[in-house]
Amino acid sequence: MRKIQLLVLALLAGSTFSFAQEYFPKNDGVKAENNNYTALTNAKIHVTPTEVIDGGTLLFRKGKVVAVGQSVTLPKNTVVIDISGKSVYPSFIDIYSGFGVEKPEKAKSDGRSAEFDTSREGFYWNDHIMPENEAVAKFEYDDTVAKTLREAGFGVVNSHIQDGIARGTGVLVALNGAGNDGERIIDDRSAQYFSFEKSIAKKQSYPTSLMGAMALLRQMYYDADWYAKGTIETKDRSLEALNKNKGLVQIFGADDKGNVIRADGIGDAFGIQYAILGGGDEYERVADIKATNAKLILPLNFPEAYEVSDPYASGYVNLKDMRHWNQAPANPKILADNDIAFSFTLYDLKTPADFKEKLLKAIAYGLPKTKALEALTTVPAQILGKSAAIGTLQKGSYANFLVTSGDVFDKETELYENWVQGTKNVVNDLTLKDIRGEYDLTASGQTFKLSIKGEAGSPNAEVKQDTAKLKSKFSYADGWMALSFATKDGEENYRMTGLINKTSDELNGKAVLPNGSETVFKAIKTSPFTEKDTSEKDKKDKKDHEKDAPEMVAVTYPNVGYGYSSIPKPENILFKNATVWTSEDAGILESTDVLVKDGKISKIGKNLRGGNAQVIDATGKHLTAGIIDEHSHIGALAINEAGQNSSAEVKMTDVVDPEDVGIYYALAGGVTSLQLLHGSANPIGGQSAILKLKWGESAAHMSYDNSPKFIKFALGENVKQSNWDSHTRFPQTRMGVEQVFTNYFQRAKEYEAKKKSGEPYRTDEEMETLVEILNGDRFITCHSYVQSEINMMMKVAEKFGFRINTFTHILEGYKVADKMAEHGVGAGTFSDWWAYKYEVNDAIPYNAAIMHDQGITVAINSDDGEMIRRLNQEAGKTIKYGGITELEAWKMVTINPAKLLHLDNRTGSIKEGKDADLVLWSDNPLSVYANAEKTVIDGATYFDLEKDKQQREAIKEERNQLINMMLKEKAEGGETQKPKQDKKEAMHCESGVGAK
Repeated sequence: MRKIQLLVLALLAGSTFSFAQEYFPKNDGVKAENNNYTALTNAKIHVTPTEVIDGGTLLFRKGKVVAVGQSVTLPKNTVVIDISGKSVYPSFIDIYSGFGVEKPEKAKSDGRSAEFDTSREGFYWNDHIMPENEAVAKFEYDDTVAKTLREAGFGVVNSHIQDGIARGTGVLVALNGAGNDGERIIDDRSAQYFSFEKSIAKKQSYPTSLMGAMALLRQMYYDADWYAKGTIETKDRSLEALNKNKGLVQIFGADDKGNVIRADGIGDAFGIQYAILGGGDEYERVADIKATNAKLILPLNFPEAYEVSDPYASGYVNLKDMRHWNQAPANPKILADNDIAFSFTLYDLKTPADFKEKLLKAIAYGLPKTKALEALTTVPAQILGKSAAIGTLQKGSYANFLVTSGDVFDKETELYENWVQGTKNVVNDLTLKDIRGEYDLTASGQTFKLSIKGEAGSPNAEVKQDTAKLKSKFSYADGWMALSFATKDGEENYRMTGLINKTSDELNGKAVLPNGSETVFKAIKTSPFTEKDTSEKDKKDKKDHEKDAPEMVAVTYPNVGYGYSSIPKPENILFKNATVWTSEDAGILESTDVLVKDGKISKIGKNLRGGNAQVIDATGKHLTAGIIDEHSHIGALAINEAGQNSSAEVKMTDVVDPEDVGIYYALAGGVTSLQLLHGSANPIGGQSAILKLKWGESAAHMSYDNSPKFIKFALGENVKQSNWDSHTRFPQTRMGVEQVFTNYFQRAKEYEAKKKSGEPYRTDEEMETLVEILNGDRFITCHSYVQSEINMMMKVAEKFGFRINTFTHILEGYKVADKMAEHGVGAGTFSDWWAYKYEVNDAIPYNAAIMHDQGITVAINSDDGEMIRRLNQEAGKTIKYGGITELEAWKMVTINPAKLLHLDNRTGSIKEGKDADLVLWSDNPLSVYANAEKTVIDGATYFDLEKDKQQREAIKEERNQLINMMLKEKAEGGETQKPKQDKKEAMHCESGVGAK
C-alpha cells in the first residue's frame, strides 16, 4: 500500500523516476509505472555553465534528461509545467562529503598502545591503512540531512569514511528522498580516499607525526606493488583492496596549501595524480599549487572576523591570521585567474545553510560566476569521471536541476525547487505570489497603512494608523495571509485572513472587528516593494559598494608579518673596505673588498671594481661567512616520529615549515644555513634536511640542491623513554639501545645481500636508509651525552665498517676526545650548557676547547630557537673557556659546521668560487654589541637591518588597518570570533616524544 501511495504522490508531483527495479516481482496488487514525460517550459536553462538557452524547454523521463532546447517536440504523454520567468541550473555536486557515513568512535587509550591490533590479522600491518573499507557498506540515507543539502542547492554528494590514512572507497549518492538506495546510489565505488590523519578508532601509535604519515604512505605503495607481483604467500586484504582500487579516482584530504604540495609529491613518486582537498590558503603559494597539476576541492570555510574591540585581547591575534580573514575569500578568484581547476565542497562549514553566503563572498572578491557554477557542476563531475551523468542538463544526464527566481548567485534569488533524479523537492513554493509592497487597508470604514516587507517567501508586515505604528502579527503560507493588530490605545483588536488572488494586486478576505462582528477587508497596493535604502544617497552608496571589490591587503612571501612583497633575488654586490673574516688560512683581512657576482664570491682583494654591482661601504664593519647551525629544530612542522624505535624512513624534508618566523629571527642573527634534525624520541631517528634560510621561498627551494645525506641517531634518557610515560616500547634501558643498533644494522646487511642476489625483495624505505649508512652514502649525527654510550656507539659503527660523522650535544666529549679523534668523528656541542638534566651533570664549559685541542672538528650549535640568534656570541664564549683564538672560535660557527655537513666546498668561508653566503656586521662578530646589518644567501639579501625597521612600522600600520576593517565588519552586523593566540611551539629534541 505504501508503494502505491508513493507512486501516486510521484505522479502528482511530476516525478518521472521509477520506484522499483524492472526485475522485481509485481504480485502484491495491480501495478502501474509512470512512463509519462515531464517538460519545464519557457525557462532560462543553464545546460552547462557556458551554454544558456532563453525561453527553453527541459524534457525528462524516468529521472533522465531526454531533450533540452528552444524547440523541443513534446510526446503526447507529457506533463507540461510552465515556469515563465524562472531559471534552471544543474544541481550542485559535493565530492568530499561524509553524508550518511558516520565517523567511528574514538578509541579509548590512556597511553601508548601495542604495535599491532590482533583483531586485524589478514590486513595491513598498520591499522591506519584501511583501503578495504567501503563507504557503501556503512551508508545509511538520512533524508532530514539530505533536505538541508538540497536546500543549499546540492543534488549529488560523494561520501566516504572520513577516518584514517588510507580510507577506502567512496559512494556517489543522489539526494533523492523518494527513491531507495538501489536508485539513488550512482556509484558504490566512486573514488579511493587518503589523508595524512590517522584513524581515531585505532590505537596503534605509529605514525605520530606528519612525516611518519608520509613515510607510511610511501611504504604502503611499495608494499602494494610487491604484493601485486605475487611474491608473498600470505593474504593481505588491505593491499588487495588498494591494488583493486588503483583504477578509481584517487582523492587526498590535504587540508592546507603545504599538504597539497606534500600529497602531490607522494602521488608523483608513484605515478598517481590525486584530486586534492585544499585548505583555502592556496593563494599564498599559487605558483607551487599550479605546478602540481592537481584538481582541487575547495572548502569555503572563510574565517570570521576577530572580536578586536579589546586592545589587550586583540594583541593575541597574529598578523597572519588577520590577513587570512581578509584574503581567504579571494582564494577561488586567484586560483581561477591562474587556470587551476577546482570544485567546491561543504566540508568544514558549520552548516550547509552557510554555503551561499560564503559563495557570494567569493564572488564579491572577484570570482566569475561562470567559474563558480563550474566548480559546483562540471568540474566535480569531471573529477569523478561522471560528466555524462551529472553536472549538466545535457541529453542522457540525470534530471538533477534547480529552479530559481533568477541568477542563482544573486543574494535575493529564491531557490524554489531542487529536482533530483526527476523527483521534485520543494524548497520555496514556486506558485507563491510576492505580495510585498505598500497598501491602503480598509475594514468597516476604518483605514490603515499596511507595509509588507522582508523576504518574498517569508515576509513581515507593519500596520500604522495615521503615523502611529500598531502592534501586529502577520503570516503568509500556502497562499493564505493572516493579519492581526491592535489600535493605538491597545484595546481594539482586528483579525483578518484571506486567500491571495494570483491575478490581482488587491488583497481581500474576512475580517473580525473589535466588537466581534464579521465583515470583509480590502487592501489596495499603492506602491511596489523597494529595499530599505530608498534615498538617492543610499542608492548611490549601495551601487558603489556593489561595484568595488572588497579591500584586500597584499600577500607577502611568506604571508606573515615579516614577509617580503617579492622573493629576494640575487644581486651583484661589492662590499668595500671591510674587515673580512675568511674562516680560511688567510685569516682576518683588514680593509678588504669582496665582490659578489651571480650568487658566488667572485673576487677578494683591495680596490676592486664591481662594474654595475651595488656598492656597499663597509668601512669600520666586519664581513663574515654566514653562520651555519649544525643542530637546529626551527622551520619544522614536526620534530619526532615517536611511534617506533626506528624511524629511519621518515624525512625532515617532508615537514619543512618555510613560514616559521624563527627563520627570519635566525637571519637577523647572521645564520644562513642549518641542519634540521629529527628529535631524540628513538635510537634511530629520521633523515635530516639541510637548508639555506631563503625567507620567502618554498620548502623545496630552501633545501640544498644535491644535498649530502644525514640521519639523526640518539642515545641517553630520551630513547629509553625516561621522559614520558611509556613502558611498552623497546628499548627501556641503555643496554637495549645498543641492541637496537646492532639488530637493525644486521638486518640492513641481510636486506642488501638479498637485494644484490637478484631474488625478489620487498622495497623497505627503512632498510634502504640504513644500507646507505653502511655504504658511506648517509652520515650519522648522533645525540649523545654520557661517555659510556659515546664509546658504545663508535664500537657499533666500527663493527659494521663505518664511522659516526658527528656527535651532537656530547657534553662529556672531553672525557673521550682522544678516542673520538681516533675514530674520526666530529662534534657539535653547546658552549656552556650543563646540569639541565641528570645525564649532563658532568658537563663543563671547556668541553669545546678540549675537543678542539685533540684535533676534532668542533662546531657550536643551538638546538634552540632563541639561541640560534646568538650563535656568534656562543662562539665567543670559547675564547673565555679554553683560550681559543678569535679566528678558531669563529670557525666553530662557519667552516667547521660546513665540514661536518660536507658542505665546506660550497659554503662556510669567504673564498673565491664559493656561494655568496655572507653577513655584514656592525662590530666584531664575536662581540655582544655586534648586529647583523645584512644577511646574504647566494647573493640575495634575505635580511636587512634598515628594512627590518621599516617592516616593523609597516606591521603596526597593517594591524591597525585590519583591526579597523574587523571593527567595521562587526558594526555592519557581521559575525565575529574570539581572539586566539596561534603561537607555534618552540621545537627541541624532545618535542613530540610523548605523542600517541
